[in-house]
Amino acid sequence: MLNIISSKKIQILLGAIILYAASAGVSYLAFNKFLKNPINIQTPFGNLTDVTSGAEEGTKDKPCPLNGVMYTKSREDQWQKRRPLGVMVENHVDARPQLGLSRADVIYEAVAEGGITRYLVLYLCQDAGDIAPVRSARTYFIDWLSEYSAAYAHVGGANTPGPADALGQIRDYKIDDLDQFGLGFPTYWRGTDKLAPHNVHTTTQKLWAAAEERSFGPKDDKGARWDANFTVWKFKDDAALEKRGDQKPIVVPFWADQSDYTVTWNYDKNTNLYNRFHGQTAHTDPLTKEQLAAKDVIIQFETERTADDGYPDGHQLYGTTGTGNALIFQDGTVVKGKWVKTSRTSRTKYVDAQGKEVQLNRGLIWIQTIQVGNSVTY
Repeated sequence: MLNIISSKKIQILLGAIILYAASAGVSYLAFNKFLKNPINIQTPFGNLTDVTSGAEEGTKDKPCPLNGVMYTKSREDQWQKRRPLGVMVENHVDARPQLGLSRADVIYEAVAEGGITRYLVLYLCQDAGDIAPVRSARTYFIDWLSEYSAAYAHVGGANTPGPADALGQIRDYKIDDLDQFGLGFPTYWRGTDKLAPHNVHTTTQKLWAAAEERSFGPKDDKGARWDANFTVWKFKDDAALEKRGDQKPIVVPFWADQSDYTVTWNYDKNTNLYNRFHGQTAHTDPLTKEQLAAKDVIIQFETERTADDGYPDGHQLYGTTGTGNALIFQDGTVVKGKWVKTSRTSRTKYVDAQGKEVQLNRGLIWIQTIQVGNSVTY
């Protein structure tokens, strides 16, 4: 009798395991096959697909300090009331497609760990109705963020002792911190569009409101504006059509064994834009239905190493200060120059072979950092 009861228990247990495995498999398939497609995401505040770009009426003669785009006086009045935001957005294959990148002013891209890239997305002159998925802080992104005196939006961060301790550096450097763990809802929320940890959402308006509540507005506690010592890059208008080059596709590898994160930029001579692809897949923002495209693509080569901090995949470190080679793509041509950054808080300058600062086209500027020795095809 005991053997029969034990046999039945085993059968029930095995059946439960099989049922669990089957349901988990179906859930995984649903999230990873179907939900990667662009979908209409509902937030706790309704549908936030309303985003602002440069389409408002009026005379556009006010340049955005971050990327030189011309806006109206009314738009300038808005950005004068806030400081830049730097938002950490992930690029794991299960995090795609990201929301809100098409309304960024400047984007930085580098490997976070294991060859998987991450973005520092800068906002000042535009609003993004939904930004996702927000992820954790890394130390070298803090170095670039510091150029803008920006408030930093992230979900926790690397915190093991040593040079990759991002959370420690946020405290030590007195960064205006908008950590999700200190704010929570309604500044941040977890959506139902993807599985955790790829589902933390926010908006520029929610972040600017939280920043204002914490006295992270346009002025610091001593009354100094964030841009009091800000160095604006030099900007120019697009080259005339007949003076634009015939740029071949630009292929930017990060790690050779992680081809999912290799980026291709296809130049469109008529629009003077570099359209972004992962492999053959266009990188789009599902809210605005726009393919991500940059006016300037900058590749900067920096030393890359892994911090010996006990983290399983090893937190990355980059040599963000000093100087190194850079490729500046604009107008269908390339400038082979240098990047120069004298300190953590100083503005990175991009100069040509003669040491003259390169004038950038007005529009989204996308800066990719890859390790010294990588080969970019163009």
